[in-house]
Amino acid sequence: MIRPMKISQTSAWTEEAIGTYLSESITPIRLAVQQDDYPLLCSVWFNFDPETGSLTCASHASSALIRALKKHPRCSFEVAPNEPPYKGVRGKGEVSLKKEGAESVLTGLISRYLGKTASPLANWLLSRSADEYVIEIKPVWVTAWDYSPRMNRS
Repeated sequence: MIRPMKISQTSAWTEEAIGTYLSESITPIRLAVQQDDYPLLCSVWFNFDPETGSLTCASHASSALIRALKKHPRCSFEVAPNEPPYKGVRGKGEVSLKKEGAESVLTGLISRYLGKTASPLANWLLSRSADEYVIEIKPVWVTAWDYSPRMNRS
């Protein structure tokens, strides 16, 4: 990675293992952002760039997520499956929003999560790409946990 992540000393995984997990996981990322008096929690598709260490998502301009990030461009995040054995990555990040490149990012996310860009859902998402924002998260702190060893005991 060009931009090393600040990894918690208690992280179960190394930076390399975290990068591999984020690159291979097709579990949506959960983003927690500040919205009014209560946090907003959203699950969105993401891509991980091992060269920069950043996470990239997309969301529609009218979404509560984009409105909240325009006011407070920071988030906490988690990528973890709901099924055992429980393991995953969580962290905190600085967010930047941009409209440029949204269609390309959205196409990449559709390919990653749907496996193809030719489906009714993909067509609908791409038809709205002019109103999408790219969400780039630059992690400032990351940790991983892995309960596999204790959950796999017979």
